[in-house]
Amino acid sequence: MTEDKPTDPAFDRDRLLHWMAANGVNQTTRDHPAVFRVEEGLELKAAMPGAHTKNLFLKDKKGRLWLISARQDTVVDLKRAPKTIGSDKLSFGNETLLYETLGVRGGSVTALGLINDPDQRVTFVLDKALWDADIVNFHPLTNTATTALAQADFRRFLTLIGREPMVVDFGRLI
Repeated sequence: MTEDKPTDPAFDRDRLLHWMAANGVNQTTRDHPAVFRVEEGLELKAAMPGAHTKNLFLKDKKGRLWLISARQDTVVDLKRAPKTIGSDKLSFGNETLLYETLGVRGGSVTALGLINDPDQRVTFVLDKALWDADIVNFHPLTNTATTALAQADFRRFLTLIGREPMVVDFGRLI
């Protein structure tokens, strides 16, 4: 009898970066000490160009899963967001569900984790400030590095994995 635990995700950092290179998604990845919250590593981020992100893995009352990726300084009001994105009341998803769907642990939530969700169980919501940024920075499935992508490469990544984000201007919801 096997233990009831999630299987390992198809992609980890190394496989993700190899896949990006093989598919013409240009990126620059910098290693750094582990960063668990937006407030941490500000000096690291200051030395890296582009928009830095915060990523929220959420579940609504109906069991639908959501990933909101926003610019690190964007306020995401979780009480107002459901009306805007068409969800029920939102709360944070648990670590087991996060690992099962995006293949990452808490502190490493990232839009790049969508590569581990081929069944598209997670609805992707992207802050307009990130959609408009020239360069976006995400963790490459681990919080010990940051991957910078030009907007065209980020959109190529999304296209290759068959994702069309719901773009929301969270700055206008305040």
